[in-house]
Amino acid sequence: MELGWLLWGAAVLLLLLLLLLPVLMELSPAVNFALRISFYCLLCVVSSALTAPVCLLVNGGRTVKNMRIIKTVVKTFKYFFGLRFEVKGLENFKVEGPAIIVSNHQSILDMMGLMEVLPDDCVQVGKKELMYTGSVGLIIYLGGVIFINRKSTTSAKMVMAEVAKTMTTENVKVWVYPEGTRNCTGDLLPFKKGAFHLAVQAQVPVIPVVYSSFTTFYNPKKNLFTSGKIKVEVLPPIETKGLTSDDVSDLTDRCFRTMRETLFRLSGCPS
Repeated sequence: MELGWLLWGAAVLLLLLLLLLPVLMELSPAVNFALRISFYCLLCVVSSALTAPVCLLVNGGRTVKNMRIIKTVVKTFKYFFGLRFEVKGLENFKVEGPAIIVSNHQSILDMMGLMEVLPDDCVQVGKKELMYTGSVGLIIYLGGVIFINRKSTTSAKMVMAEVAKTMTTENVKVWVYPEGTRNCTGDLLPFKKGAFHLAVQAQVPVIPVVYSSFTTFYNPKKNLFTSGKIKVEVLPPIETKGLTSDDVSDLTDRCFRTMRETLFRLSGCPS
């Protein structure tokens, strides 16, 4: 008898919660933010778990070819969150041979932006910790993501040297976030030089990709997560042929200035 009342009470509480949830989301930005982020994380975990077997069956293991499958799945995420992408300059990806692609890094939502424009035969460089994120770590491993230990400078340099060889021998593009960490301030953090050393070492062009600021619809500090539009622009390639290690600083500064100006323009902010 007591168990029956307990089950009825639990059912009533669950029903009340479901009825009150829309109201709570409207009244409390914190609840709305927490629920949307939780759903996003759950979506990543579940879709990764379902996509991993498909990648294994179709391509047999770890390969950049799996990114086509992953990209198809992730591109559906935007519909769950009311996000729209306005993309320009995709033709700038059409360079002969390998290239280094650099873009700004704002939040955990960047994955949706990445997959919206990701060209074929392109691998990403990510932090080693991502390997240990369950099914998400598995799917990005299967997609050929190159993992770097950011805490070890020597290890990171060794990995980047191997990336240079892989890039030229396998004719792939490499996507790097030169800020090194997420930055949702509406501006850019100073660029680390690793990607630019890599481009000069391999004598391949640098292709900047800029996403407009997310701050109008996504801001964790303000518990803000609503629908919105993201403008993306793929800028013309910057050639590195003939450059040496002495030119890396200038190349880094040039790319930073160009991307920062583009970020402000896309975001409608004064430079």
